[in-house]
Amino acid sequence: MSEEIIENAPSNAEEISFLLTDDRIKEIVAAVHAQDSDTVHGFLDDLSNGDAAELLSKITAEDRKELLSMYSEAINPVVFAELGTDLRRATLSDMAPSEVAAIISALESDDALELIIDLAEDQQHAIMKKLSAKIRRAVEEGLSFPEDSAGRLMQREVVAVPEFWTAGKAIDYLRSAAEDLPEDFFDIFVIDPAYHLTGQIPLNRLVRADRATKLSEVKLDETHPIPATMDQEEVAHIIRRDDTASAPVIDENGRLIGVITIDDIIDVIDEEAQEDILKMAGVDTGDLYRAVWSTTGTRFRWLFVNLLTAILASITISFFDATIEQIVALAVLMPIVASMGGNAGTQTLTVAVRALATRELSDTNTWRVIWKEAFVGTINGLAFAVITAIVTYLWFQSAMLGMIIGIAMVLNLFVAGFFGASIPILINRLGGDPAVSSTVFLTTITDVVGFFAFLGLAALLLF
Repeated sequence: MSEEIIENAPSNAEEISFLLTDDRIKEIVAAVHAQDSDTVHGFLDDLSNGDAAELLSKITAEDRKELLSMYSEAINPVVFAELGTDLRRATLSDMAPSEVAAIISALESDDALELIIDLAEDQQHAIMKKLSAKIRRAVEEGLSFPEDSAGRLMQREVVAVPEFWTAGKAIDYLRSAAEDLPEDFFDIFVIDPAYHLTGQIPLNRLVRADRATKLSEVKLDETHPIPATMDQEEVAHIIRRDDTASAPVIDENGRLIGVITIDDIIDVIDEEAQEDILKMAGVDTGDLYRAVWSTTGTRFRWLFVNLLTAILASITISFFDATIEQIVALAVLMPIVASMGGNAGTQTLTVAVRALATRELSDTNTWRVIWKEAFVGTINGLAFAVITAIVTYLWFQSAMLGMIIGIAMVLNLFVAGFFGASIPILINRLGGDPAVSSTVFLTTITDVVGFFAFLGLAALLLF
């Protein structure tokens, strides 16, 4: 048997690669252009939801519009929920309200809300009119919650049972109501007659219980319900910390109104991480699909701020123009100090921003982390001071110049470590987003300190 399996196994890596290759994408587009319906349907049937979403994201806007205009019925509605926000908005904006309404009606409530939430207000109203009364109420309720809150993230389809039931009765109910249950769920929730949450039971715990056991004896000792108004980042932190597959969502009266599942949390963590990384560079998540002028305008603002900080560093250099004129070597060497400070600071900054995002930094360890990073910067500063001093001596035959750049290196890497950790913490305390503006402040400080320390020491010791 094992020999037969080995014999029939793919012979090379290419045969076991992902189905959606660049060549396959070109074949699908060619079939769409040729209006070869059978071939296109055959391709689409073979694609997973993730592959279909990747296909829509990689082809041109014109090809995407042509594909959807002729073959949208062959694409699973879940595919549209898999698309990035800006691409999804652009794609759905090209479709008729009735088509979008049909897609929304086929999705679970959390995915349905995600599709409509980013569309223009007039388009939302047009789509709402095409929805059934039940789905429209669910969408309107979701839109009433704050942006990026648990209420907008949650799935309204929940499995809730009375607390006086037995495990056997609950299992029988799940089997008999299979068609009305959510497509995927991991827990059932125990409620009282007023729909107040009283407990949570993981499915594996339920199926292991004796049929006669009361649900009150099977439910978890602790349940951590999520208020509907809680920010999605805080929700992700709680579910990750408690290591649960799903969490119940309650309204202000403690009644169960929905559930947030682990797949939603993975999306939130991924979205927030991407957002923070892109913000540190002054880039938006939708830049890949936005128009040229829109992308240019967004990046211009960030670059303009960087220009102002660069001018500040240049002003610092101008204070020592006479010194630089006398020793040309200073102009050659001074970018080294500033560059090393900027890179070391970015390392520390990245660690600090991540620690803030994952709630690893608090009042109890803030100063310990700041001084630890400053100490790390100092040690690296000493190490690179020796290296750069030796290189400078061999290059310019000046021991004093080597000593000056070494001292400046130590000072700037200490500053990089200290401010790389403290700037994002301070911005966070002031209610700002450390991922957005920390880099600008840090690079300004390391440039100014680096140039001032190096040129100032040179002016003091060489003349």
